Amino acid sequence: MLMENDKKVEEIKEIGEELSILPIKGTVVFPYLIIPLIITEQRYARLIDETLMGGKVIGLFAQRSSEKEHPMAEDIYHVGTAGSILKMLRFPDGSVRFLVQGLSRVKIKNFVKTDPYLVAKVDIIKDKVERTVEMEALIRNILDLLKKVVDLAPYLSEELQITAINTDDPSRLADLIASNLNINVAQKQELLELFDIKERLRKVLSHINREVEVLELSRRIQSQAATEMGKIQKEYILREQLKAIQKELGEADERTAEMDEFKKKIKEAKMPPLALDAAKKEWDRLSKMHPAAAEYTVSRTYLDWLTALPWSKSTQDVLEIEKAKKILDEDHYDLEKVKERILEYLAVRKLKADMKGPILCFVGPPGVGKTSLGISIARAIGRKFNRISLGGMHDEAEIRGHRRTYIGALPGRIIQGIRRGDSNNPVFMLDEVDKIGQDFRGDPASALLEVLDPEQNHTFSDHYLDIPFDLSKVMFITTANILDPIPRVLRDRMEVIELPGYTDLEKLQIAKKYLIPKELENHGLVPENLSFKDESIKKIINDYTREAGLRNLDREIATICRKVAKMVASGEKKKVEITPQNLDRYLGPIKYFLEVVERSPQVGVVPGLAWTETGGDIMFVEATKMKGKKSLTLTGHLGEVMKESAQAALSYVRSTAKNLGIPPDFYEKYDIHVHVPAGAIPKDGPSAGVTMATAIASLLTEKPVKAKLAMTGELTLRGQILPIGGLKAKALAAYRAGIETVILPKENQKDMVEIPDEIKKKIKFVFAQTMEEVLRLSLDTKKKAKKIRKRKT
Repeated sequence: MLMENDKKVEEIKEIGEELSILPIKGTVVFPYLIIPLIITEQRYARLIDETLMGGKVIGLFAQRSSEKEHPMAEDIYHVGTAGSILKMLRFPDGSVRFLVQGLSRVKIKNFVKTDPYLVAKVDIIKDKVERTVEMEALIRNILDLLKKVVDLAPYLSEELQITAINTDDPSRLADLIASNLNINVAQKQELLELFDIKERLRKVLSHINREVEVLELSRRIQSQAATEMGKIQKEYILREQLKAIQKELGEADERTAEMDEFKKKIKEAKMPPLALDAAKKEWDRLSKMHPAAAEYTVSRTYLDWLTALPWSKSTQDVLEIEKAKKILDEDHYDLEKVKERILEYLAVRKLKADMKGPILCFVGPPGVGKTSLGISIARAIGRKFNRISLGGMHDEAEIRGHRRTYIGALPGRIIQGIRRGDSNNPVFMLDEVDKIGQDFRGDPASALLEVLDPEQNHTFSDHYLDIPFDLSKVMFITTANILDPIPRVLRDRMEVIELPGYTDLEKLQIAKKYLIPKELENHGLVPENLSFKDESIKKIINDYTREAGLRNLDREIATICRKVAKMVASGEKKKVEITPQNLDRYLGPIKYFLEVVERSPQVGVVPGLAWTETGGDIMFVEATKMKGKKSLTLTGHLGEVMKESAQAALSYVRSTAKNLGIPPDFYEKYDIHVHVPAGAIPKDGPSAGVTMATAIASLLTEKPVKAKLAMTGELTLRGQILPIGGLKAKALAAYRAGIETVILPKENQKDMVEIPDEIKKKIKFVFAQTMEEVLRLSLDTKKKAKKIRKRKT
C-alpha cells in the first residue's frame, strides 16, 4: 500500500503538479492517515466521481471558517494534504460518503481554475528525516505520555498506542498523534504547516502534556464530585432510615423537633398579621431547606428573632399613685418636678388605658441622678427597665439594624433591648443623647426621629426585621448634659425636664439617707463602725467637692469608708466618728476654697454667673487699660457671641461716659483689655454682657464692685437687660461660692419659684431692668472716695 502511495505522489508530478481542491470543514487530513468524510454539495460530489473514476489524486485543504457554505480561494488554508479516495458511497439524499487517505503535504502556489471547483498548482513537501539523539528522546517522551493519555481519555483506544509504538517514521508518528488528539482545527493546521519534523514533535509533546494535565484534573474533579455525591446519598439514606426508626419508636428527629418548636412559638407569639405572614413564609422556606445550605443559618436566625420578640407581651402597670410616690421618694431626694410628671402620667393611665407612652428628656449636669431616676421610674410603675448608651454612636444601623443581606446582620439596639426585656412596654432609657456622632455611615439622630415620635413609632421598621413593630407602649426617657448639640427636630419630639443640681442642704440629706448607707454596705461596715457629723458632711461638700451633682461626694465618702474598713479589719479601731477636725486625716488637705469670699474687691474685676455642662459656675471678668489708641483686646478662649457681648458693653460705656463721669476722650488715649480667666476652657453665650460692661465701667470710674456680689444678664446697646436661662444652676453656683448678693434681669423674677428656699435665705436677689440700675447697685462709691482722700494726704 505504501508503494502504491508513493506511486500516487509520482503521478502528481506527471500532471504538472495541478490538483483539484476539496475544501474540508471541521477537520484536517494528515499524510498516510485514512479518515471518512461526507459532502452534500453536488459540484464536490461530481469532483469525487471524476477523481475516483480517473484514479486521480485530490487536494484536501481545511476551511478557515466552517460557517462558509461556498468557500473561495481566500477561505481555505494554503497548506493541505494530497489524498487518494479509497471508497465511496452515494446516499438517496444526494450526499456522498467516502474514505480518503493522505499521501503528502502540499502547498498551493496559485489557483488555475475556480469553477465549478477550485484547481491549483501545488508544491509537494517531502519529509527529510535525520534521526538524532534529541529526536529519539522526543519520541520516547511522546510515547510515554501517549500511554497516560490513552489510559485517561475515554475517546482514545489502545490501538492508537500500539500503532504509535510500531511506527518508525517520526513524521508519521507526529501526524498520527496530532490527528487523534483533542485539539481544535487551527492547532491541527499549525502542526500540518510545521515542515521541520523536530519542531513538529516538540509541538505534539506540548499538546500531549497539556492534555494529560486536563485529563488528570478532570478525573480528580469527577472523583471529588462522586465522593461528595456518595456522601450526600449516604447521608440521605441514613437520615431516611433514622426517620423510619424514630417513627417506629414514636420519637422525632432533631430537625423535625426544631421545626415543630418554631411552629409552636409562632402560634404562641400572637403576632400582628404582617409579622405572622412573614413568620409563616420563613418557616415554610426553612422547612424545605437542607441544614447544610448556606442560607439555612440566616433563615433560622431570622425566624428565631421573629418568634422571640414580645409582640403581645406586656407588664401590668402599678397604677397606685401613693405607692409609686413612696417608691420615688425612697430612691431619690427632691426632684419634685420629675416625680410630679410621672405621677401625672400614672393618673392619666388610670383613667385612659390606651394612652401612648411619654417621651421625656432629662437635662442636667453629671451626677444629679438622671440614669438612676429611670430605674426608679420603672420600679415605681412596675415595668422592666432597658438602657442603651448613645454616646459616640456614629452608625445609623445601631438604631435601625442591618439588612439581612449582610453577613452577621442583627436588629438594631432598640429591638435588641425590647427582646432582652421580654416586654413591649418597658421603660427604655437612651443615655447621652447629646453625644451622638455623625459620619459617612449615617446619622443616628435622624434614625431616632421615628423612634421618639408617638405619631410614628407604632409602626417602627427595623431593617433586619423588615416588618413594623409597635413602640407606642414604650416609655422612652433620654438623658443629656446640655440641649444645644441635640438637633432641633429631635428636641421638638421630647418633653424636656431640667435637673439643675442640688443645694448643700439637699446634698447633706442625700448623703445621710442614700450615699452613706450605700457605701457602708459596699465596704462591709455597719453604722456602729462609722458615723458622720452633719458639719463634717458639709465640710466635704464645700471643701472637697465643687459640683452640681453627687459623684465626687460619693467618691469622698467611699474613700473614708475604705480607710475605716482597713482600721476595723486590722483591729486598730472598732468605731470611728468623722468630725470637721479629723476629716483631713482621711481626705487630706482642702481641695477647694471659696474664691469669691477670699478675694477683696478690686477695680475692673467683676464676678459673673455662668452655666456649663457640669452645672453653674462663677466666672471672673477682668478689665485693664494701658496707653494706646482705640483698641479692645479680648482673651480667655471666648466664643463669637461672647466677643460680640464685649463689643456691645464697650459701646454702651462709651455712649454713657458723660453720665458715668468718665472723660469723653478716654478711648482716644487708652487701649482696653478684657480677660476671662481659665483660658484653656472655651466660653460662649450672651449672659456675660452685663458683667463685662460693669467691669469696664469699674475700670474707667476707678470704683470697685461691692464685696460678695455677682451678676448675670444680656445687655443691649441701649442699656436694656435681657433675661437669661439656667437660673437655678447659676443660683446654686453663687450659693456654693459664698455670694451674698446677685443682680438678675427683671424679667427673670418670675423664675424665682425654681430657687430653693435655702438659697433665698442666704442670698439677696436684686432685679434690674437697665444697665444704669446695675451700676448703681454694684459699684462701691465709698471705696473710690477713700482712695482719693489717701492720694490727697
